[in-house]
Amino acid sequence: MAKRKANEAGSSTGHRADALRVLGVLKAATADQIQRLSSPHLTYRHTAKETAAKRKEARTASHRGALNDLRRHGLAVDGGRTRGGEEVRLLTKDGLAAAGLELDRGPDEMGGMPKSAGRSGASHAMTVNETVIAMIRPKPDLHLVAGEPAEAIAAAQAWVDAPDGIGTITSYATEVALPATGTWKNPGVGCAWADIVLTAPEIGLPLLFIEADNCTEEAPVIAAKFDKYMRHFHRKVKDTDGKDKPMWRTRWSAPAPQWGDATHPPVLLVFHQVGKRTARTQMERVAELTREHWQGQWAEGGFRIYNGKMPIVATTLDLLREHGPAGPAFRRFGRDVDQNLWDAIGNPRRDAGLARRAEEGRRRLAQEAAEREAQRPVCGDCGQKFTDDRWKASIAVDWGRGDSHPHLCDDCKARVLEAERQAEQAERERQEQEYREAEAAQDSKAGGWLGRWRG
Repeated sequence: MAKRKANEAGSSTGHRADALRVLGVLKAATADQIQRLSSPHLTYRHTAKETAAKRKEARTASHRGALNDLRRHGLAVDGGRTRGGEEVRLLTKDGLAAAGLELDRGPDEMGGMPKSAGRSGASHAMTVNETVIAMIRPKPDLHLVAGEPAEAIAAAQAWVDAPDGIGTITSYATEVALPATGTWKNPGVGCAWADIVLTAPEIGLPLLFIEADNCTEEAPVIAAKFDKYMRHFHRKVKDTDGKDKPMWRTRWSAPAPQWGDATHPPVLLVFHQVGKRTARTQMERVAELTREHWQGQWAEGGFRIYNGKMPIVATTLDLLREHGPAGPAFRRFGRDVDQNLWDAIGNPRRDAGLARRAEEGRRRLAQEAAEREAQRPVCGDCGQKFTDDRWKASIAVDWGRGDSHPHLCDDCKARVLEAERQAEQAERERQEQEYREAEAAQDSKAGGWLGRWRG
């Protein structure tokens, strides 16, 4: 009872923290979305309830209680209802500050409020949220599903075994300003606002911007967003080291090469088939209108290079939910195949072409080395192959004189030279001995004649 008195809706501290973290990122969300993101195991509970509505009511009860507690403490407010009739909750200024503490983010990192939040069913904000959920693909803790009916456990296991998503709620930010003028805190009029920003360098996605569209906007309106993106990407400011660099690099980092060989960060377009326009038609029209920003140039080797370009990739929310980031759900503008997100952002043809060139280079060097090895001399005495230095010395010419023993290795040459030296020394000693003996004999003869003459 004490707990219920302190928290009138009966929520736990953990659920309130979950709600703050999710709303701190998404800004406007339903209890269902908060539950699926923060407590996915609850999706597989209460399966014995008679209807889907009752199951949903049961699995979201704790988070609805947490939201009510946040509202009573002045941290959250009602934000209207979705077109499906679900309550939307928003954070107050104090709630955003509390969420910043949970997320370890400063006020400038929290982003703005979502477009049309709480009005007209918050359809765009809901699509943004569903995109984040489809990107993360939250996995249930199977230990928390133990004891549920077999079919519920099997469904949870199947989702655990499915391809992973990317990051957690803390890997994302929404409604982030990308100023072409002004500052991060006070962006100029007409700047781009990214619906979603994903940073996941641990899995090869240091920076990804995501735009969500309900197929309600005209293609030229969507295309104009990319003009604003490019204006921001081209903007340079002085960093803390006093050097000019792209403004976006003062907030986010990315290794080089960043995305294949493209200069600018990639943007993912996620179309949700809500409006009358078809997602496929929207993709084709936006691609044509933004060609100057993404189209690369053919290079020798059968691939394109994208220096100075921005990778633009498109998918639908349905495909993203079905396949996840690791599946063939993404079509990069200018390509005719569906790829996983990493390949769509990158340049696999270039990578494969460069790998082929490197392999051909290795084979060529190996062949040249084999041919050279076949020509390598062997010692005429011991039969050992010459070292590179010995081979070079054996054919060197020094003032018209060649190597004295070009057919011998270093060791054998040294032995031969030593033997020759010793032979020459012995010959000199023999000649000197003979010379001394001859002189002695001469002196002996001279002494005998002189003695006879004197006598």
